[in-house]
Amino acid sequence: MDETEFWDLVDATREAAEGDPDEQADLLVERLLGLDPDSVLDFARHFEARYNRAYSWDLWGAAWILLDGASDDAFDFFRCWLIGQGRDVYEHAVHDPDQLAELLPDFDDEVDGDGEELGYAADEAYEQLTGVVAPDLGIPAAPPEPTGTPIDFENQKVLAERFPRLWERFAD
Repeated sequence: MDETEFWDLVDATREAAEGDPDEQADLLVERLLGLDPDSVLDFARHFEARYNRAYSWDLWGAAWILLDGASDDAFDFFRCWLIGQGRDVYEHAVHDPDQLAELLPDFDDEVDGDGEELGYAADEAYEQLTGVVAPDLGIPAAPPEPTGTPIDFENQKVLAERFPRLWERFAD
């Protein structure tokens, strides 16, 4: 599976789920079950590489504003959700998280921002196909700390300066 096929699967399941991340995860498992186990592992590698790439202080700051706070786990689930939004949103957000203010016209922190189940879709499909847990993917692990410059999430002035568009639109 190449990168285009990966994003095509993400897009098709998001559209079919009408943006519901849990439904998207269920649909993704269904689609992955139609592939061979090696292709499911390829999908998992693509997902994990993007998940690791999104481990940055700037994206965590954006998640903090969007979700009105984001613990370690909430940020993990946010990164899964971000991948589920598709290539365009993901790439723009990784490059400049403040762009999420324009890229997410209908963001609702009660519904959006939590894609925990998306993070398990490939593992679940692989296990259903093979009867065994997915092997190590053989890709570099995430860094021990987010990339970039740390942010004091409790400092509203810092957040407003670093993410002016997100702050204007989503801060309480």
